[in-house]
Amino acid sequence: MRPRVYVTQPIAESALGRLRDIAEVEINLDSSRILATPKLIEAAKRSDIILCLLHDVINRDVLAANPNLKAIASMTITPDRIDVTEATTRKIIVTNIPAVVTDATADIAFGLLLAVARRIVEGDRVVRSGVFPGSQSNHLAGAAVSGKTLGIVGMGRIGQAMARRARGFDMTVLYADPRALSAEEEQKLGVRLVSFEELLGQSDFISLHPALNSETQHMIGPRQLALMKRSAYLINTSRGQIVDEKALVVALKEGRIAGAGIDVFENEPKIERALLRMDNVVLTPHLGSAVMELRERMAHVVVDNIAAIVEGRQPPNCINPQVFAPGA
Repeated sequence: MRPRVYVTQPIAESALGRLRDIAEVEINLDSSRILATPKLIEAAKRSDIILCLLHDVINRDVLAANPNLKAIASMTITPDRIDVTEATTRKIIVTNIPAVVTDATADIAFGLLLAVARRIVEGDRVVRSGVFPGSQSNHLAGAAVSGKTLGIVGMGRIGQAMARRARGFDMTVLYADPRALSAEEEQKLGVRLVSFEELLGQSDFISLHPALNSETQHMIGPRQLALMKRSAYLINTSRGQIVDEKALVVALKEGRIAGAGIDVFENEPKIERALLRMDNVVLTPHLGSAVMELRERMAHVVVDNIAAIVEGRQPPNCINPQVFAPGA
């Protein structure tokens, strides 16, 4: 009997074609909203494998819904929303994908930076409403980007990609990271290591790229926002929990910082309502990897993992390989 695979939202058709060759496939066709837990539970009850996306919450209740559930095949790099410990206890295989979203995430981060600084979204809205202030009107005058100082928090793969983009805008690039780059790497990227506090105080734009952990959760809160320039902009394409969203709302309302570009949210899909009403904030719905070619590549990696499971092999991107240990 062919395994039953439930796909939580549509993925690339070429990957689905491969999946249909090896399994019975059921797909939630609504790509506009995240599946609620009750629907995930119902899907788990009739599935052997769940193919889920980054936003899907695979908690204890979902994992317990079907004693025969074999695997959670995730299209995410870091399984923040999967209870891997519970899955391992239940001998459920959990797979992820390699770090393939570097350039796409850096692109969206720099796009948010440009959009909020140059008030691009506001301009689009004004033109669509029938208003054209004039080519030299100050009505939508924004902030310069070229030649300004960019502070990068977390100089990993995406932080380095952001630094490379900043060079094209002749920006001074500072970075803060517990692990310093080598002198050669710093010279190649044109970046300088400073303390976190110094970065906050000197940067015109601050782009967040740290991994989420107990030390980085709410690393941007009231005290850190108070250290920023009143003319500075905060860009977050990392994880929503890096920023204390309520503190950010207060800082924006009180004019302590100039604006923000946000692709990730503390309690997504829920967003602080005040942010939705602010013109100096550009919001996108976690679009870091939303490039069609990349998403197709990601989907095929997930299918590779599922194919291995179906064939009785350890998948190439298994998070909990201990489930394959003898006697497990």
